Amino acid sequence: MAQEIRVPEVSDGVTEGLVISVAVAVGDKVEADQTLLEMETDKAVVAIPSPFAGTIAEIRVSEGETVQVGAVIMTGEPGGGEAAAPVPAEEPAAEPSAAPAVASAVEPEPEEAPAAPEPAPAPAPTQVADVDLTPVREGERVAPAAPSVRRLSRDLGVDIYQVQGTGPGGRISEEDVRLFVRETMQRITGGGPAPAVTGEFPGLHAQRPLPDFSKWGGVTQEPMSKVRSITADAMSYAWSTIPMVTQYDKADITELEEFRKEFNSKVDPAGKLTMTAILVKICAAALRAFPQFNSTLDLARRELILKDYVHIGVAVDTPGGLLVPVLRDTDRKGIETLAVELNEMAAKTRERRMSPADLEGGSFTISNLGGIGGTAFTPIVYAPQVAILGVSRAGMEPVWDGSQFNPRLVMPLSLTYDHRVIDGADGARFLRWICQAIEKPINLVMKG
Repeated sequence: MAQEIRVPEVSDGVTEGLVISVAVAVGDKVEADQTLLEMETDKAVVAIPSPFAGTIAEIRVSEGETVQVGAVIMTGEPGGGEAAAPVPAEEPAAEPSAAPAVASAVEPEPEEAPAAPEPAPAPAPTQVADVDLTPVREGERVAPAAPSVRRLSRDLGVDIYQVQGTGPGGRISEEDVRLFVRETMQRITGGGPAPAVTGEFPGLHAQRPLPDFSKWGGVTQEPMSKVRSITADAMSYAWSTIPMVTQYDKADITELEEFRKEFNSKVDPAGKLTMTAILVKICAAALRAFPQFNSTLDLARRELILKDYVHIGVAVDTPGGLLVPVLRDTDRKGIETLAVELNEMAAKTRERRMSPADLEGGSFTISNLGGIGGTAFTPIVYAPQVAILGVSRAGMEPVWDGSQFNPRLVMPLSLTYDHRVIDGADGARFLRWICQAIEKPINLVMKG
């Protein structure tokens, strides 16, 4: 009996993806966990595996098509005469990449009826996902809301229990969340008119109509990639909602660079130290010393969420756009360990082999443009974080030592932070702390 293969829930908040490649054809024999297709979500490119070993009977999607989580993408015949028995046993093995809610909805359906009932299960994953993912507080249940709506409310710091849904059965929409934000801001600011919300995020004004550029010469229209589109939305949201301040400073890295070169001459290339790896370790220590930089502002509750973990994202330039994979527990690891992880992570990111989970959970971000050039730049805070460190190219400068000028290798740093959480004095102290740690490499721990 043919078995349906559905799109699993690859990550919290991901509801759809773009099919960028189909790796099999009708009639192909596949092994369990073999990649069937690759799908680009708003977080990463993920491989959709086969839940069983068998033969592909039908392919229902094509490259360039957008598919929803839970949608049937293929059907297949599990291999062998005992195909029906192994299927339930194989399903749990796929659960790490597919949410249990989806798996439980998919499993019994092939046993009910061969053809007629097949269209009915399509909405089941969405219904089950809504039930399982709806937050519960003190025995109270929030109104129904899609995962994307819940994610938007979290990103905006909105308590979804306070949002009044206007959809069928009180269902909460994205517009309901935005309306709640507008009304809240009106009350805070004294009841003035709320700004028009016509863009992707609240507070954004619609783009003015563009002229017909073809009047002045040839033009080419190129659609934005998924990564670029998500980046544009995230940066627009951050720019319009976070009052940002950028603090600049310079660190003397003369001794540190000599130490780094000497160390790298004695180790395997895979473990070579980069300035970014050293900065990750220094920033991890700085976040412990200044916990408000390792926090998130919950404006709806008037609370500051202080994090016990230190996960640092590192911006990586890829052909498809900027991605920010996250290094976990950076305060508990030595620089050598971080250097190896960082090198492996950067390679995986550029090859688009990162999973959505690899891009989640960051509490602080580093963007290093020193390898490209420039003397300074203003990085944008990656919400819901409250700070980001920008690194520019180091250069030789004359530095006064009290009696004479000496040539020193100096690296410019730019710290952008959320002024609602961090005062200017604290921003200056945090960045100066980092500079002083860079200038004293003897204090850096090499093992961990």
